Amino acid sequence: MSTYKIKKTDADMDWFIHDRFGMFIHFGLYSMPARHEWVKSVEKISEEHYDTYREFFNPDLFDAKEWAKKAKAAGMKYAVMTAKHHEGFCMFDSAYTDYKSTNTPAKRDFIKEYVEAFRGEGLKVGIYYSLIDWHHPDYQIDIFHPRRAEPNAEEMNKTRDMKKYREYLHNQVRELMTNYGKIDIIWFDFTYPTMDSIRNEYNQFAIRDYKDWMPWTNKETWDSENLIKMIREINPDIIINDRTGIPQDIFTPEQTLTTEWPKYPGTDENAAWESCQTFSGSWGYYRDEMSWKSPETLIRILLNSVSGGGNLIMNVGPTARGYFDDRADKALSVFADWMKYNERSIVGCTKAESEFLPPTGTLLTQSQDEKRLYIHLVDYPFSEMKMAGIADRIKYAQFLHDGSEIRFRKNADNSVNFIVPGIRPSQTISVVEVFLK
Repeated sequence: MSTYKIKKTDADMDWFIHDRFGMFIHFGLYSMPARHEWVKSVEKISEEHYDTYREFFNPDLFDAKEWAKKAKAAGMKYAVMTAKHHEGFCMFDSAYTDYKSTNTPAKRDFIKEYVEAFRGEGLKVGIYYSLIDWHHPDYQIDIFHPRRAEPNAEEMNKTRDMKKYREYLHNQVRELMTNYGKIDIIWFDFTYPTMDSIRNEYNQFAIRDYKDWMPWTNKETWDSENLIKMIREINPDIIINDRTGIPQDIFTPEQTLTTEWPKYPGTDENAAWESCQTFSGSWGYYRDEMSWKSPETLIRILLNSVSGGGNLIMNVGPTARGYFDDRADKALSVFADWMKYNERSIVGCTKAESEFLPPTGTLLTQSQDEKRLYIHLVDYPFSEMKMAGIADRIKYAQFLHDGSEIRFRKNADNSVNFIVPGIRPSQTISVVEVFLK
């Protein structure tokens, strides 16, 4: 097995660090305004206006089986879908609210359909649940709440009872853990204990509205200790992410390039981690958003994650009618086309041993049994590519996509010169597979 050890936690992590690649699905009422999943907060939309979306919500083209087939074709091995985002709307049949998908023209439990379809394709299933709730009458008005800028917001906050909201939160999580069979991941979002925890470009809209009376959130806000205890009593093997205010099984850097393996807080041990990314600049469906990533960027994001010892979960935001639009389908097809031939360099792989020094313009992964090294040619080299620290370990080399031999010359300094063809293969990013002694 790999020399890189992951801190042992309570969860079953073996499948997660093996499978490496998953699908995130952000689906809710925000698909109807189609201008970002935070639209209710950013535009400070009133409850009355936002309820119009619930009145007309009817994803008639939703087909979870089709979604699952597309995820599998893209090489994804697991998925996480939003059961409730910050807007507070539930995509499942909760007994604790009427603000749910079964109480719309759709009259469907979308989480039920999702877990059944994805399990049917042999994929692991996860559920996203927002700790934040801009609909619940007892949820505190804070820096992100749509009512934060109203003149009487501070007085309104005094009538809200977070104890009642915590009870609601715990009851809904219990439903999700018990009503849908075994859930492999519970993905919470998110805790913000200080101004520094939200100080980034995206959150400037909220920072401008901040007042001293506004509360922050921490593990006590959610009663995270008892929440986690309850989850593990129901499902001891489940993976829990890091956003309840108490570190758990995986760390989830968002929309960023992770360059160093995260350490588990308070230890020198490596933490299991998952980069969460989007095809464009939004998680929910955004009709007019144009900053969609190129094929090369999409594959490189996957390679950056696995070459650093982590996973990638790539997001799709379905339309209000419940299908993936053509831009999302094209992005998924990029992964499908590449993973068809190069999956071996991702699944069952991790960060390469430190003795292997990546040539300029490449990213390395290595099989977890340490028998194969994968050199990803992010920048395609000219006729030869020199790599240090490998001559005494190499047995054979080939292009992964077609199994064609890559000749090499060993040097006295334990380096190798790989002789690559002058004509670049049609792969988005080509991979050299090296068989090791």
